[in-house]
Amino acid sequence: MTTLDEQGRPEPPVASDELSTLVGYLEFHRATLTWKCAGLDAAGLRATVGASSMTLGGMLKHLAYVEDHWFSHSLHGNEWQPIWNAVDWKADPDWDWHSAAEDSPEELHRLWQDFVSRSRVLLDEALADGGLDRPARRGWSDGRVPNVRWILVHMIEEYARHNGHADLIRESVDGSTGE
Repeated sequence: MTTLDEQGRPEPPVASDELSTLVGYLEFHRATLTWKCAGLDAAGLRATVGASSMTLGGMLKHLAYVEDHWFSHSLHGNEWQPIWNAVDWKADPDWDWHSAAEDSPEELHRLWQDFVSRSRVLLDEALADGGLDRPARRGWSDGRVPNVRWILVHMIEEYARHNGHADLIRESVDGSTGE
């Protein structure tokens, strides 16, 4: 049984196996991003802090891209989804961040949630086909190939880092604070 905290986030298991712990932390951080972006209008999702151009809307779109990159493109060797393969990444390497200003809050939440849902299915498929040690289908140009374990830890790190940014941005929008 999953315990939810006061924000509705699933608590990672306290004493469990490696896979349950890793997935538990990834789900906790996904839920944290949901909490930090919940209930904001377009202006709230476009707010920045200090000298940074980072926005919560950009973060949702960026993390949708990161979900697809690691769980679909890298882990399973799938081609990029149409939204990503139509982008001129050389002209704008931060397109995912910049283009979010043109999207509605509903579009951004739906995009991110769709890619998270897809990633969950793809992770389950990879775990059934080799577990945490299963190598990704695509590696780096130097020949190294991450496994499912590395991808899960990297995704936890990615969300944890951006959730720290989300804390600051959300506080600047409406004063909401919290873990």
